[in-house]
Amino acid sequence: MDYKEGAGRPGDLNIGHQVRKRDRRLEPETIMKESTDHAHAHVVLLPYPSQGHINPLLQFAKRLASKGVKVTLATTHYTVNSICVPDVRVEPISDGFDQGGYAQAKNEDLYVSSFRTNGSKTLSELIKKYQNSSFPVICVVYDSFLPWALDVAKEHGLYGAAFFTNSAAVCSIFCRIHHGLLSLPVKNEDAPLLIPGLPPLNFPDLPTFVKFPESYPAYLHMKLSQYSNLDKADWILGNTFEALEGREAKSISELWPGKLIGPMVPSAYLDGRIKGDRGYGSSLWTPLSEQCSEWLETKPKQSVVYVSFGSMVSPTAEQMKEVAWGLKESGLHFIWVVRESQQDKLPDGFIDSTKEKGLVVTWCNQLEVLEHPATRCFVTHGGWNSTLEGLSLGVPMIGLPQWADQLTDAKYVEEIWEVGVRAKEDEKGIVRKQELLKCLKEVMEGERSEVIRKNAGKWKKKSEEAMSQGGSSDKNIDYFVNSLPCHTNGKAKHLNGNCVQA
Repeated sequence: MDYKEGAGRPGDLNIGHQVRKRDRRLEPETIMKESTDHAHAHVVLLPYPSQGHINPLLQFAKRLASKGVKVTLATTHYTVNSICVPDVRVEPISDGFDQGGYAQAKNEDLYVSSFRTNGSKTLSELIKKYQNSSFPVICVVYDSFLPWALDVAKEHGLYGAAFFTNSAAVCSIFCRIHHGLLSLPVKNEDAPLLIPGLPPLNFPDLPTFVKFPESYPAYLHMKLSQYSNLDKADWILGNTFEALEGREAKSISELWPGKLIGPMVPSAYLDGRIKGDRGYGSSLWTPLSEQCSEWLETKPKQSVVYVSFGSMVSPTAEQMKEVAWGLKESGLHFIWVVRESQQDKLPDGFIDSTKEKGLVVTWCNQLEVLEHPATRCFVTHGGWNSTLEGLSLGVPMIGLPQWADQLTDAKYVEEIWEVGVRAKEDEKGIVRKQELLKCLKEVMEGERSEVIRKNAGKWKKKSEEAMSQGGSSDKNIDYFVNSLPCHTNGKAKHLNGNCVQA
């Protein structure tokens, strides 16, 4: 099978143990023909409290609400006020650092331990709060970074669904490490790593933690703990789709039976079936949407380079300077998102010297910028959410991956999906301005740029098809919804994936 198409269905092992038996009797197409009245099904969704994790789970909450499920998003006190979405109730839980979350803890091990202790207690209290109501909680959909949430769900006799925010390829790698099928560290720089269902991965393509497990031990532990109790989950959900990563999902389906339900991007950019859904409904920073939109309106079609390294990545001052001078020397129009905490890394006088061509902002609505006709190219760190947004909106990408899974995502962007290029680092790990200029030229003009644009358009269409009515991800979401039991007067009834009155 051609990796570039990535086709293939994960098959009968796509959801967890309790539901899997029904899967052999009723296919998703059959279930969708049955009753879809789930007004009494109440699901709590629990994201890891960072922007890149809140967004996809919140988007899934909106998808469930649009299909008649009552949904509550449980998030930390520090992030709860950043979320406002119609039809989604938001409730606070505690990570033990209610004034500032991880920034207040200032230590990975301390924060993870505190969140497990305080989060378990307050999630349990939230479940009890609704226990005697007309809509008690029946399922917890939890960010896979928080496996303790599944233990809490099971203590209360509830269903549990793990939600993975990485690509299926990355899930395959770390799942194999957890099960002892792949040893750390991977040090062979001369030969590619061969993993079933994945393309050959050269040393630069591997996640940071796979090459240097000692560099971020707390994060590595978090990545591997996602699989620690996964055998107890009733569903496993992945934010990707079958046309994109069906082969990767199928290759690990016996250990990671993921139901592919992505891309979790607001409906307006895909199928348009959720009215007014043009944003995620959550922002830990204040976007400057009006300023960005007004600036873009003054620029020619397909002329602007959009640059963003996401909500967590902090490039070095040396890397920031190389990007800055590359953008300036390109002579191209650009919008560059530089968080306030990173602006002191810009060269002196850079903003003033480029104001005729560029706009530097602290945050913006990325989807609106990517959708705008003036935008031609997306220079990205290659986080999975940004990668899915670039694919969904059909924007060619230049990958400047910094760490973790971004390295593998950039491999797929350039070589497998062929929707962009990856900028090459020098011996110091820095992408120099000359390399950035080369990549900009390759993506913005010439024969290769037309091939990239054509492929970007193809994946945009496939993204839309996956989420549209009857698409692969839409069927999988319907399957999840129709597999939920309903509650009437506090009593649950469930029959072949359909709700019946008690």
